[in-house]
Amino acid sequence: MLWRRRRARAGARARHAAERTVDYVDGRLPLSEGGGLLRKAFPDHWSFLLGEIALYSFVVLLLSGVWLTLFFHPSMTEVVYQGSYTPLAGVRMSAAYESTLDISFDVRGGLLIRQMHHWAALVFLAAIGVHLLRIFFTGAFRRPREANWLIGVTLFLLALAEGFAGYSLPDDLLSGTGLRIAQGIMLSIPVAGTYVSFFAFGGEYPGEEIIPRLYALHILLLPGLLLALITVHLILVFYLKHTQWAGRGRTERNAVGKPMVPQFTASSGGLFFMVSGVLTLLSGVAQINPIWAYGPYRSDVVSTGSQPDWYVGFLEGSLRLVPPWETTVAGHTLMWNVLLPAVVLPGVLFAVLYAYPFAERWVTGDREEHHLCDRPRDHPVRTGLGVAAVSCYGVLLAAGGNDVIADTFSISVNALTWVFRISFLVLPPLAFMVTRRVCRAMREVDQERLTEGEETGEVRQTIEGGYEESHEPLDEERRYVLRGYGFRVEEEREPSAEELER
Repeated sequence: MLWRRRRARAGARARHAAERTVDYVDGRLPLSEGGGLLRKAFPDHWSFLLGEIALYSFVVLLLSGVWLTLFFHPSMTEVVYQGSYTPLAGVRMSAAYESTLDISFDVRGGLLIRQMHHWAALVFLAAIGVHLLRIFFTGAFRRPREANWLIGVTLFLLALAEGFAGYSLPDDLLSGTGLRIAQGIMLSIPVAGTYVSFFAFGGEYPGEEIIPRLYALHILLLPGLLLALITVHLILVFYLKHTQWAGRGRTERNAVGKPMVPQFTASSGGLFFMVSGVLTLLSGVAQINPIWAYGPYRSDVVSTGSQPDWYVGFLEGSLRLVPPWETTVAGHTLMWNVLLPAVVLPGVLFAVLYAYPFAERWVTGDREEHHLCDRPRDHPVRTGLGVAAVSCYGVLLAAGGNDVIADTFSISVNALTWVFRISFLVLPPLAFMVTRRVCRAMREVDQERLTEGEETGEVRQTIEGGYEESHEPLDEERRYVLRGYGFRVEEEREPSAEELER
């Protein structure tokens, strides 16, 4: 009895201390008001994990990037390498390249962290890109989420710039070739091109300032902007509530899913550890960007078969496809073969991405709020446009490696270039028409299933001597979903007595 009384008194003291702590915190922070927010529902579907993968890849990027800044020297000062990588001993190189070699060979765990940083960058950009495609094909950019679409496109643009800046920092032969291409793109800008190049490189190419300036962008300005926009993006997702797929109990006015605490937090935390583990495994077993094999950058040397990271591969391909068109106007040479693919094309691409939600609203006249995800088949034109854009991107990405493809399959690189040029013009409209037709056919099948029922595969003979296939009615959940996507209910066929008996 004495032990029980002591335990009861200890429990009472603990409860009293907890109440005082909660009152103390609640008097200074909005703890009680935020209790309801902790139970906010988050719909559950695998496609919604794409945004989380991008977020957690960004976290890995930040953590590994902070570690790398402790050892990297962003300087183009020429030094003589005396490190442990013997094949480059005595070679003149920049301090940036030397410090990257030291990270790879002389810092404990340095190569693992550097490769983890690089892999996380590739996954981050890929996840953002696929996440944007999911948003586009499901119509999740419509009112009231237009602002979040604009933020997402901006995040993708900033991530491209951030990736290119980080890719260029080691000052190896491959990244230096990329900087040389970037300088050529700057020079293609009419009138202002030379001034832009001088400002970026701090003088004549390659100058002495480009690496320190890219370093400042890579570790300060661009990460700060990305972090700020990601925060705003998440706040808007939280405030506007997450989109969800149609289903029983799910409407335009509610959100059905896991509560934020503890279910969603636990599953999302598990995803973070899975992403981190996969990136660590890739970094340990899959070599990426072996800068020691390329050597230090020299402006008079270009490596054969050099390829950039995938996210700028479409720019490389566009540069290779445009013929050598030039025009001289008032003493100024306009290099259309560089200006069109590397300046105009990306500008048009992102202008279309920014404007699309408003253009679709203007064309369709749809000004209602939407919280249910569309199925791509239910919007054939939008889906066709998306597939056409993806096919166009695929052609440009493949064209960026036309020399490698030609060498691998022993075909003419000139013939292959013409194949890509024709494909760039023909494939997108063909993909649009085929996709639109397939989407309409899939809708017709859905309407037939709702009206006639699901085919069972059983064939029976009629009294007249013909044959017909038997059907069974769809289950209530699937009927509800199809009704939610606007299929006509009045045409539904009542199941026959035989079907009800089965």
